Amino acid sequence: MEEYPRYELGPSRPPSEAHSLLLRLTRSCPWNRCEFCTTNKGKKFSLRTVAEIKKDIETVKIIQEKITALSWRTGWGGNTKEAAARVYENPPNDSFRVVALWLYFGGRTVFLQDANSIILRTPDLVEVLKFLKQTLPSIDRITSYGSSKVTAHKSLEELKEIHAAGLSRLHIGIESGHDEVLKYVLKGATAEEHIRAGQKAVAAGISLSEYVMPGLGGRKWSQEHARETARVLNEINPDFIRLRSLVLREDLPLYGKYKSGEFELLTDDEVVMEIAEFLKELKVDSNLLSDHIENLLPEVEGKLPEDKEKMLNIINRYLSLPPEERLIYRLGRRTGHYNGLSDLHHPVKRSRIEKLLQHIEGRSEDVEEIIFNLKQGYLV
Repeated sequence: MEEYPRYELGPSRPPSEAHSLLLRLTRSCPWNRCEFCTTNKGKKFSLRTVAEIKKDIETVKIIQEKITALSWRTGWGGNTKEAAARVYENPPNDSFRVVALWLYFGGRTVFLQDANSIILRTPDLVEVLKFLKQTLPSIDRITSYGSSKVTAHKSLEELKEIHAAGLSRLHIGIESGHDEVLKYVLKGATAEEHIRAGQKAVAAGISLSEYVMPGLGGRKWSQEHARETARVLNEINPDFIRLRSLVLREDLPLYGKYKSGEFELLTDDEVVMEIAEFLKELKVDSNLLSDHIENLLPEVEGKLPEDKEKMLNIINRYLSLPPEERLIYRLGRRTGHYNGLSDLHHPVKRSRIEKLLQHIEGRSEDVEEIIFNLKQGYLV
């Protein structure tokens, strides 16, 4: 019986890296205390050795060669895409599935797992990046998560060296630019550290994607959260700003503060208003993206500053709807029927949501509780 090679994979990656090769450099998160995140809770952080990582890269190469060989054996004449599609549909293990998907979409991008791979010693990270590009020469983009604290701790010269070795982009979750919010949710970084890290990454030539969490300040700090987060981003001017609205799952430490009444959760409409305030304060040349199901209005995205008015108009269009229309839209969005505000008047989709709402009301169930519970099922 043939033994199929496999290599170590981590649990997560950004949605924008869905088609990237996954390569694990670290396990879990070195901070792992944020009260809005459970991705790595209960998992011990560790650095993988350069030797371990290089062995995994060599394993990826072997899997790639096996898929290429399959394309010749099956008469596709080296058409790796067709062979990758067949392997992806019935992979012998997860490693083959990841490599097949990567090859199907061109074999050009890599995401370094887990939560903070830039924490590796700079000489080690540089060695890994160079070996990765030498072994898999089709790669033209390598990205990683990184925390503001760790990134700020690296010197500009180190970041330039890391970029020159192949790191193209950093995904950094600032979540908020308001120090009170950052302290309250145990983010482990200050607004000043966010600014220093972001400015260093940009100066080093690394493409920067900053993540913001609307709603994280609750009702108490909503305005400060919006304005201070915009202020921090104005100082950085990253390439990308990504919205990740707070979804308060029951397994989050922050959920306990919500249940006790200490943390007041914003309504969907209040989060939308907070995003409008945030947008108004932004003075950047960035691409704003709303690329996650957690966001109520996915159309609120575009290039700043030129698309700011368009994004604010979408928000105003939603907030101008009668309450019953906003409820229908929210239920449609949270059940996955609506992909955006334009679906509100789609006859088939609307009919389904109206029937669902009638069913809920007919059973005297709390529609707000149902919407809250629907959000519990979102993947982070």
